[in-house]
Amino acid sequence: MQTLIENVNIINPFEEIETSQCVLIEEGVIKEISPSINTKGDVNVIDGEDNYLLAGFIDCHTHIFAKGFHKEENMANPLGIHFYNAVPHSLQTINAGVTTIRDCGSADLSFKLAQQRKLFTAPKIHLSITPLVMTGGHFDLLLPSGWDMEIMYPGFPKGRCDGIEEVLKKTREVKRAGADFIKVMCSGGVLTTNTSPEFSQFNKKELKTIVCEANASDMKVSAHCHSLKGMNNCIDAGFSSIEHGTFIDKKTACKMVKRNVSLVPTLLVHQFLYKNGFPAWDNYAEEKSAKLKEIVKVHKENIAVAYEQGVNILMGTDSGVIPHGHNLEELVHLTDIGMSEDEAIASGTVKAAEFLGKDNLGLVKENYIADLILVNSNPLEDISILSDNDNVLTVIQDGEIVK
Repeated sequence: MQTLIENVNIINPFEEIETSQCVLIEEGVIKEISPSINTKGDVNVIDGEDNYLLAGFIDCHTHIFAKGFHKEENMANPLGIHFYNAVPHSLQTINAGVTTIRDCGSADLSFKLAQQRKLFTAPKIHLSITPLVMTGGHFDLLLPSGWDMEIMYPGFPKGRCDGIEEVLKKTREVKRAGADFIKVMCSGGVLTTNTSPEFSQFNKKELKTIVCEANASDMKVSAHCHSLKGMNNCIDAGFSSIEHGTFIDKKTACKMVKRNVSLVPTLLVHQFLYKNGFPAWDNYAEEKSAKLKEIVKVHKENIAVAYEQGVNILMGTDSGVIPHGHNLEELVHLTDIGMSEDEAIASGTVKAAEFLGKDNLGLVKENYIADLILVNSNPLEDISILSDNDNVLTVIQDGEIVK
């Protein structure tokens, strides 16, 4: 069946708004865009009511199974809850206007297959399966008590590895499990109690081994990294992206531009946690809050430096660490560091699509995939309107209405 969206104003970053347009969708693809389109046969007609049509957003850093990464919940809940959580999380993400996600750890191949088979409403996914982590590093969830809080089950490899031989094997295991890219924990973090964000993790030989094995399958490698030294190690090793990048400086930013390394700053997550804190029953809340306080001080101003130097910045939220469904609030934080509204929107649409290797996604254009959102106001005049999910009136994924 064809779908015809009438009377909409089309927004593509860095282009003039196309007013009073009609968009014809067939077999999940935009077939025609014109002020007037004649159709025959059975057509689903949507009155756009002079609202604004954009490409569906791509969140380049999520954890769709996660609900705060609280060890206490991992210990208490049956394993099945880990999977069932993805159903409401997915709906929250779709309702926010995000039609594709890049999951940076926790989701497995089952989610991708379930989405493709339309078992529930969910964003399309680019998988990392589980991050590689060194012994004692960020996301090594072995507690001082000796209890290991990492979730494990068949088909989901354990991420801990050390040395060239182990990281090589672990990269292959993650690839075998269905990963689309490799995620590596290359510095300490906030949520893991035995690490600190300013310290690098894995040595250069280990990092280069991971990249070499990933490149053999034409896969990108992404680094969770706050540490300045860690970022430089990753850039030298050939990583494709840095996630968070808290302590980045001008010299490192210039190096990223030269090597074509992208940055996913996830500004929202630190601001959200700093404002809302952690549950009262979280035994590690005080320690995590102390680390977070130091990060919030410098993160925003350092990312502004990276932007000024021309680093390719992509929209990502770290949803799962914080509640799902707040995704497009990240755009406000991106404009706060100096990005224009066009640049912020592009970071979560066409630029993100390019990074994922999708040359027919992220724009409202003929022959592009019909992942679209209809919003009730012009975000180029006020980007914050996208932060309110009620302003996202309709979400279309592969030509089908999902909101």
